[in-house]
Amino acid sequence: MVGVTINENESIDKALRRFKKKFERTGVIKEYKARAAFIKPSVKKRAEQIRATRRAHRARLEEEAQ
Repeated sequence: MVGVTINENESIDKALRRFKKKFERTGVIKEYKARAAFIKPSVKKRAEQIRATRRAHRARLEEEAQ
């Protein structure tokens, strides 16, 4: 459960913004969207491979820059 304590002299807008950030970091919305629609295992595997390739490419670029 995500909670935010409102500090003295803090506006509701700021507290709401902090709450939204905390809530977003928990990944609830992301998980909800993932469960809302079925994704075929082959499509999921292909997406993971693409992400891994991009991550490796970025790591190589950073390594070359140093």
